[in-house]
Amino acid sequence: MKKLIYAISFILLIISLSTLSYGQGCVAIRPGGVCSLGGGNYNNNGLLQKGQWQVAATYRYFQSYKHYKGDVEQTERVTNGTQVINISNSIDFNLTYALNNRLSFSLNLPLISYDRSSLYEHYGNSITANPNQNRFNTGAKGIGDIRLSASYWLFDPEKAMNGNIAIGIGIKAPSGNYNVKDEFHSRLKDGKDSITIRPVDQSIQLGDGGWGISLEVQAFQKLFNRASLYFNGFYLSNPKNVNSTLTRGTLQGADPLIAYHSVADQFALRLGINYQPFASKNLFISLGGRLEGIPSHDLIGKSEGFRRPGYIISIEPSVMYMQGKTSFVLSVPTALYRNRTKSVYDLADPKGERHGDAAFADYLINASIIHRF
Repeated sequence: MKKLIYAISFILLIISLSTLSYGQGCVAIRPGGVCSLGGGNYNNNGLLQKGQWQVAATYRYFQSYKHYKGDVEQTERVTNGTQVINISNSIDFNLTYALNNRLSFSLNLPLISYDRSSLYEHYGNSITANPNQNRFNTGAKGIGDIRLSASYWLFDPEKAMNGNIAIGIGIKAPSGNYNVKDEFHSRLKDGKDSITIRPVDQSIQLGDGGWGISLEVQAFQKLFNRASLYFNGFYLSNPKNVNSTLTRGTLQGADPLIAYHSVADQFALRLGINYQPFASKNLFISLGGRLEGIPSHDLIGKSEGFRRPGYIISIEPSVMYMQGKTSFVLSVPTALYRNRTKSVYDLADPKGERHGDAAFADYLINASIIHRF
């Protein structure tokens, strides 16, 4: 029984904290907004009981620089030195309270630091002997969009030890700054450098400027001794069409399909197997696949404004170690397939030729520490 409880705890830890709460590059999946379901339904020695608390901190890192149109990599961008490089460092703080052993509430607060370097946003993608001389950086630092969520196990966890399903709902608040501005360089006719202050790229904005509703489902099923199957699905609906941040270089009153930043939906799916290799050790490993992305069209409301829709399929190895009331989790999702799909703006092209690009990361690093009391 104790082994099974450990296995269930591991499933929930991996699903809840080895998550998608980051961007994948220019496809702007926001930190703090995804896959935190189940945060209050476990602890190091069993399921979280009535009145218990749990805190967690998850550090995430990625660097995106490979550009795609559809699923075709634009390799010339790296060859010519014109690639956009996004570097993301973030920490998600999660606090969970169990009202009882089936219902729990979680609050997630992301702290984010973005850095973006490019040529095209400044002097342009001119190819020179040393393109880096025209490369400049912009950035954003601060809190992201806060999310409050609740999750509920459909079956009594004390009886459904071999498998269970939980559903959840959350509210995402527009607490992150969606109009962060920084310095952009341009060259005047006399060759001098001119600096203007304007909004940074959508992919490194701290928030999206809209209220959102998240729906989640997770499930697990014991397969055989010390092995279990896990599943997690997530959809964040943002009914708001656009926020008030102007797209780089556009003027107020421009084409509504591109003028302002879109407040986009996002989604995620995870499926895999976890295993406890040593019966007497508190060590667990898992291997699964994950799909995450931004759709071209929102589930509710219009889908105008500037967005870079797309999705990425990754293989996700994870490892967790438990020590007393504290657990440590490390996962490194690695990209297998990337696709920058057409946006509403792209689809509006009568010739069907317009197709924007986006930069994706090769891998992500997620490291979590969890403590319950």
